[in-house]
Amino acid sequence: MFTIGEFARHGRVSARMLRHYDAIGLLRPDRIDPATGYRYYGAAQLARLNRVIALKDLGFTLQQVRAVVDDQVDADELRGMLRLRRAELEAAMTAAAARLTQVEARLRSIESEGHMPENDVQNKRVPAVRVAEVTSTAPGYQPQDISPVVGPLYEKLFPLLATAGVRPTGPGIARYEDGPDGDGSVVVHAGVTVDAPAGPLGDTGVTVVELPAFEAATIVHRGSMDHVLATEQILARWIEDHRRRPAGYSREVSLECPEDREMWVTELQLPLVG
Repeated sequence: MFTIGEFARHGRVSARMLRHYDAIGLLRPDRIDPATGYRYYGAAQLARLNRVIALKDLGFTLQQVRAVVDDQVDADELRGMLRLRRAELEAAMTAAAARLTQVEARLRSIESEGHMPENDVQNKRVPAVRVAEVTSTAPGYQPQDISPVVGPLYEKLFPLLATAGVRPTGPGIARYEDGPDGDGSVVVHAGVTVDAPAGPLGDTGVTVVELPAFEAATIVHRGSMDHVLATEQILARWIEDHRRRPAGYSREVSLECPEDREMWVTELQLPLVG
């Protein structure tokens, strides 16, 4: 038999935690000295303690843990609980990875402050172009809002073009505009250059539109669009330094899109007011 302190050391937990588990009936000591009130535990109880800690670390409540270790949950129900917890943990990991990406983007932007390579920005006339596009709405313009929308749109677009017998003739062009309700949402247009008549492509949901020529401040971004923030802010500083005003969102022209997103090459075209 072990004292509560000894058992805590063997189980790598605190004596305070063991007292709490005793109080709620989750892990009772093998024996309590009636004279002193000291708790004593057996080595066999380490197995139950290990299960309790493992389930607790998975995020289960102590009530759920007690039900599992007391065999009040059958195998099918336990599998369901574990699958649900796995899904929750995967979602949390995905969210954490997205937050880390945005922190890195902000860090890159901060590190680039005061180091604006002026010759990277070009002021030019962008010619008119005809694109076939599909459209959806994102809740905002933050990368974590845009990426989950624009990616699936492109995955949808190319099979629809193949079905309609239309082949791309140039780069992909993503463009954005404010949502109609003034709630901060953004209308996302995922398109690709085509040589086809303007108008709907049958009942595919794809529309061919003529985008007019415009004056733009442009810059080439190299790497994943998750890290575009610093490049976007170079454009912003150039516009202010040259006393110009933007006329909407940057258009994103995909120049190179290999499988490795870090090898992407994208031209940002920010429209300018007259």
